[in-house]
Amino acid sequence: MAHLLHQLSFPAPRSWGGHRAGAGRKPAPGRRPGVPHVARPTHCAAHPVHVTLRTGPAVRCLRADRVFPSVRRALAASSGADFRLLHFSVQDDHLHLLVEADERRALGRGVRGLAIRVARAVNRALGRHGAVWGDRYHARALTTPRAVRHAIVYVLRNRWKHCEGERGLDPCSSALWFDGWRQAVATAPGAPPVVRPRTWLAAIGWRRHGLVDIDERPRPYLRRASPPRNHDVPLRRSVGVYRSGANARQARD
Repeated sequence: MAHLLHQLSFPAPRSWGGHRAGAGRKPAPGRRPGVPHVARPTHCAAHPVHVTLRTGPAVRCLRADRVFPSVRRALAASSGADFRLLHFSVQDDHLHLLVEADERRALGRGVRGLAIRVARAVNRALGRHGAVWGDRYHARALTTPRAVRHAIVYVLRNRWKHCEGERGLDPCSSALWFDGWRQAVATAPGAPPVVRPRTWLAAIGWRRHGLVDIDERPRPYLRRASPPRNHDVPLRRSVGVYRSGANARQARD
């Protein structure tokens, strides 16, 4: 008499480990999520980049009188032939930078070199050892004249975002060397810690939307439901309103 054959099934896969949605360490309560560890996209040399560096919990005094001069000297030494620092703003626990780079590798090397210089300067000024930065750098490519102007205002006027009562130029930024103010501003003496832009967007294009007022308020970045990639995501996608479907239309500057 023939025996009936029964198909055996494979055991159920494990419910832990491996690539799956929601995997990975969760941020601590009250702390912002870290920068995702994903490959950074290709960099276009014609696009300036807005870079943000955040310190760890042990360093919250980048603007202190004994720390900021060392930070400014480190920033001034960070520009090179293929990487250029255009604007910066130093806050208590983070840096905002506008940079240019000739290619993707130059951007990565330049930002890492800048971060190392600043970290060593901070540790020397505080007489400490150990890590200064709490996460990877975040980078956002600026692909339109309007996006570059928004980023310039966001960086140079970032102090108002944290202290609304303060007016005028932030002494812990490159605002004193910026030549795009609507009002007449006396530049600071000595060699500037930033260099002149070479890209059309950062040098000329953004001026099509008007010079910057000294008391202009920075516009916040409006984030989409899904977080954008670390780099080369146009700023207008975070500012404009998009509709899905056949009638989707990108905002033009």
